[in-house]
Amino acid sequence: MNNSAQFTWDDLQFFLAVARTGQLSTAARQLRTSHATVSRRIDRLEFALKVKLFERNPRGYVMTAMGARFVETAEKMEQETERLRADLTDGATTQRGVVRLSAPEGFSNFFFARVLPQFVARHPNLSLELVTIQQIMSLSRKEADITVVLDEPKGGPYFSDKLTDYHLQVYGSREYLQRSAPITCRDDLLEHPFISYIEEMIFAPGLDYLGDVHPRIKPQFQSSSIFAQLTATRNGLGLCVLPYFFASRYPELERVLPDEVDLRRHYWITCHRDLRQSPRVRAVIDFLREAVIGKDVRFIPPWVRR
Repeated sequence: MNNSAQFTWDDLQFFLAVARTGQLSTAARQLRTSHATVSRRIDRLEFALKVKLFERNPRGYVMTAMGARFVETAEKMEQETERLRADLTDGATTQRGVVRLSAPEGFSNFFFARVLPQFVARHPNLSLELVTIQQIMSLSRKEADITVVLDEPKGGPYFSDKLTDYHLQVYGSREYLQRSAPITCRDDLLEHPFISYIEEMIFAPGLDYLGDVHPRIKPQFQSSSIFAQLTATRNGLGLCVLPYFFASRYPELERVLPDEVDLRRHYWITCHRDLRQSPRVRAVIDFLREAVIGKDVRFIPPWVRR
């Protein structure tokens, strides 16, 4: 019997999971199996193909040159298999598998968490992993299938598209503003404590916006978490630049200098070009595109012309 015919499509799924994560344990979790099973399947595939697909080292599995070449073929087979499943099954149940989405904390907690029930209802067979670590996940190392970022990626084998604009204003709690000096112009802001990001931990240029409000503002309280900034603002610690799409939900917060300070930023959706046509990835991207223009969350304030 020819050994090259002994591997199955399941073996290719194990190969792709390890190629995308570089870790047996992560691949095992995604495939809902054991570390040992993943290792055994990779060994079997390499034996059947008579090629070495991965170099093993203490940090994980690193693809060999042959392994990198084999990824493209395996992903084409994956896409065709998923298309066939889509043709044989009905609508909402066609998409299966695990999708890892990396997105900023504010977008994840104050937008995506609100529309998550709709996503689950539409795609009950998709398992979603939502990563909100305050850093840029690496698509090239397949740490995430899809990323939502504030700055459009430049170069590389990626697909990217602007998901939505969003606006930010200066906010303060009603209690804080009532007991503090009045604010009638931008220079008055210098007399008030500000809440913001830790400067050296700002992971995207789009978050560095205090200078756009006033070049001489020095924050008094800093946090890498936008949720912590929101909480401090609601508790009257000072002023803070916050996105309208979630700050407007808190009646105790008031906009400061609303006619003068209105910053616009963007969310971009990005994935590796190899994954763009994957049905499971397309399902998440299409859902996000639809959800950002829905009624659950308003990214664009009503006074802004589109």
